[in-house]
Amino acid sequence: MTRIHYLFITTLSLAFLACNQGHQQQTENKHEKDSLAMREKFAASPVLDAKAAIGQMQFDKGLEVQLVAAEPMVVAPVSMTFDERGRMWVVEMTGFMPDTAGTGEDKPDGKIVILEDTNRDGVMDKRTVFLDSLILPRALCLIENGVLVATPPQLWFIENNGDKPGKKTLVDDQYAAGGNVEHQPNGLLRAMDNWIYNAKSDRRYRKVGDKWLKESTHFRGQWGITQDDQGRLYYNNNSENLLGDYFSPGLGGTNPLQQNAAGFDQKIVPDNRTYPLRATPGVNRGYQKGTLDDSLRLVNFTAACGPVIYRGQLLPATYAGNAFVAEPSANLIKRNILSDSSYVVKGVQAYQQKEFLASTDERFRPVDLRTGPDGALYIADMYRGILQHKTYLTEYLKNEIKMRNLTLPLNCGRIYRIVPAGSHPAPVAFEPTAANLLAKLGDANGTLRDKAQQLIIDQHLTTMAPDLRSMLKDAAAPLKQLHALWTLEGLHQLTIEDINSIWQQGPPALKMQALAAWPSIVNSSNIKTAVAALDTLADNPYLAPAVAYVLPAVSKFDKSAATRLEDKMIKAYAPNRYVAAALVNNAAKREAALLKQVIAWNPDTTLVLRRQLEAVLKNADNQANAQKMEALRKALPQGYKIFNTVCQTCHGKRGEGIASMAPPLNESNWVNGNKKAFISIVLYGLTGPVEVHGKMYKAPEINGDMPGIGASDEFSDADIAQLLTFLRSAWNNKADKVSAADIQQVRKANNGRQKPFTAGELAN
Repeated sequence: MTRIHYLFITTLSLAFLACNQGHQQQTENKHEKDSLAMREKFAASPVLDAKAAIGQMQFDKGLEVQLVAAEPMVVAPVSMTFDERGRMWVVEMTGFMPDTAGTGEDKPDGKIVILEDTNRDGVMDKRTVFLDSLILPRALCLIENGVLVATPPQLWFIENNGDKPGKKTLVDDQYAAGGNVEHQPNGLLRAMDNWIYNAKSDRRYRKVGDKWLKESTHFRGQWGITQDDQGRLYYNNNSENLLGDYFSPGLGGTNPLQQNAAGFDQKIVPDNRTYPLRATPGVNRGYQKGTLDDSLRLVNFTAACGPVIYRGQLLPATYAGNAFVAEPSANLIKRNILSDSSYVVKGVQAYQQKEFLASTDERFRPVDLRTGPDGALYIADMYRGILQHKTYLTEYLKNEIKMRNLTLPLNCGRIYRIVPAGSHPAPVAFEPTAANLLAKLGDANGTLRDKAQQLIIDQHLTTMAPDLRSMLKDAAAPLKQLHALWTLEGLHQLTIEDINSIWQQGPPALKMQALAAWPSIVNSSNIKTAVAALDTLADNPYLAPAVAYVLPAVSKFDKSAATRLEDKMIKAYAPNRYVAAALVNNAAKREAALLKQVIAWNPDTTLVLRRQLEAVLKNADNQANAQKMEALRKALPQGYKIFNTVCQTCHGKRGEGIASMAPPLNESNWVNGNKKAFISIVLYGLTGPVEVHGKMYKAPEINGDMPGIGASDEFSDADIAQLLTFLRSAWNNKADKVSAADIQQVRKANNGRQKPFTAGELAN
């Protein structure tokens, strides 16, 4: 190389470096300039009256946001539903986070209220307090002559005597035991299959006569739950747009060792991008790179909740079947468009770079969405500043709250409805006649169809069975058929003849529903007829998962038939992940024997059924640690308490991890490994991919960020030390203790740190 060439190349390199540094500096300056501009523009968050708040909203053209109720008519609404008179029942969680320390959170000031529009102008003008003196109530469900009310940790059924509370029946004293306000069961969705399902829960409930049934089901979601026209459930967690099921909710969920059954808890809409209208620095980890963009807007969901499948007819037809999701941290509501392919449901965001509804008002906090009896889309807005619970509140967010005076007021709340512009739909009430209820089973509004089904069942109108059977045969009206099927089931009038008729002549989707309903009517006298039909249905790949899921019901009355059918399905569908999951569900307490049988038939180590069985057997180790865990609970009570209220909500009660949320704690290299690294994670949090058990976990498979609890005023260093000692001793973990001095040492070494660690930082 000549000297001239060398100087030329050197000059070019220096010029490129200078240009690159200049570009980087311009990018950093632009980020700082954009951030400062947005800070200045949204430096204050004034309290607006409801009409002014509507003026801060942008929404789809051709629609209109109308005020339904505002303070003092309603305060801090978190959940709502409608009765047969068109009245709205609302849960008011007025005690949520009175300040950044949660002072007075245990004060009994929550309420269940009834709102009524007496002059039928679309605005609620009458408020009746049905129940008061509740501590952080979270959900309700209307059924028969009363209402289910969730007030942690209990679930109560309270009779309604003229809009006054009557006899109380304790349905479940452990309904919301453990966890915290953000991570306790809620929802109480009365689904098409006549069971009541919950978010953040693996339990379902049903009233039969004077008795309440409680059964295991699949674990679902975090806050809010909804269903589509097929009765499939949808939900989410704070960082996931929309999750859901491909199959009827009553199928499966009975093998306690099975986690993540294929076809349930699926990522329906994997795109978690958000497009706020305003700067949103007031999110818990707003200081963290990637949480906010250059204009300080939230990049991805961080408080997704209150989903609803719009099943009304009032909005334009293009909205029917869409999934709407609330994001109160970003003051917006997301719209997603869903589509079916076989039984698989997938979805995409309706728009890019915009939202269905977004507001520049930081206090707009949509937390629950509903399709109303009038067909409007209803929004419950807590309308308050503090949204994050104290357990996870960072110093950064405390400062944001202070800067914009977001603590007060605490006495606001709004309910809106979205309608076509210029329309004013009146409240819809039910005429309690059999003819009207039957007609409503075919209404275009799914909310009215659901209510008609529920009222027929609640009133025990068994005389309607013949009409329902006629409706069941109406192939021209598939939605009528679905509701007729499940209404008969709810009345205990469904027969094997009804089911057989569908299995022989019905469309595939209805056959799937009939399979889900069949276990409720199977008995020793009709099992043989059913087995012959199931054998034929099992040949259809579309129906095969549901057939496999009803095998436990077959086994209850004919074990040999169940064994034959199981063997047939293993050989036909062992590579099918959905059928395999159903077969694993059927193999409760005999997984090892079934695995041996599968290997003898086909030793392929990659076989889907084999791998699912092996995963379940690994989970069995957790069950063997019950005595050890009880001893730890007694020895380390504070550690157990914090685990139960904070950690298990994302990592699972047995430390096995929860899909879409967090990786396992049991046998984790992080829990059992370097003490300082583990302390650092718990104090400051962890962000990004993390390797556990040799497997790399990253978003969206799990929540990309684990919040730390080091800034919480709830826990002392001694408390945190006991938690870590508990975790390092729990299940199969075997690591040394952690002391308060260890905690203090890590705090000192990281003095002033707010942002979470990455796995790479801790590995060094």
